[in-house]
Amino acid sequence: MFAVGLTGGIGSGKSTVADLFAARGATIVDTDLIAHRITAPHGVAMPQIEAEFGPDFVAGDGSMDRARMRALVFGDDAARKRLEAITHPLIRSETEREWRAADGPYVIVVVPLLVESGTWKTRVDRVLDVDCSVETQIERVMRRNGFTREQVLAIVARQASRETRLAAADDVVVNDHASLEALTQQVDALHRRYLELAARAAPATDRG
Repeated sequence: MFAVGLTGGIGSGKSTVADLFAARGATIVDTDLIAHRITAPHGVAMPQIEAEFGPDFVAGDGSMDRARMRALVFGDDAARKRLEAITHPLIRSETEREWRAADGPYVIVVVPLLVESGTWKTRVDRVLDVDCSVETQIERVMRRNGFTREQVLAIVARQASRETRLAAADDVVVNDHASLEALTQQVDALHRRYLELAARAAPATDRG
């Protein structure tokens, strides 16, 4: 099935754009939501996470203690890789399962680190970047998450640069203080384009 990889930096508005595509009938496969689901109370990743990191990283409800894990992996690349060795295969398998079950005219796969991963660009037909300035990212994440400016800048520094994402993109949605109407117009135009491309695409194949 024709698939678009939707990406963008933290605070760019990926979820808002994905919701607009969903309202037009596209199937949305969100790797962030999958990551949260597998680390939710008694999620499939939790036994491995507890075994690898200990019970201190499991919250009282059986979910991963996100604040504690974030503090650990942000400054410890080895710990981050240990976590990713558990979560990434599970996220990939769940992503593939949802992708194969898609019943929309095309699939939008939301992958925040699509550019950084190095493999996703070859697995989708087009890459869509939700773009905004770094200052807009900082404002949004500070307001949404209560992070300090320094915390947001540290996250931004670990992601691909704005220029790198734009260079990797086939399509761009500009969301720098854009109104919902302006976003909707951009999504409408892309939706029409993706419907045309999907109609011409080869039969669905297993991308696993």
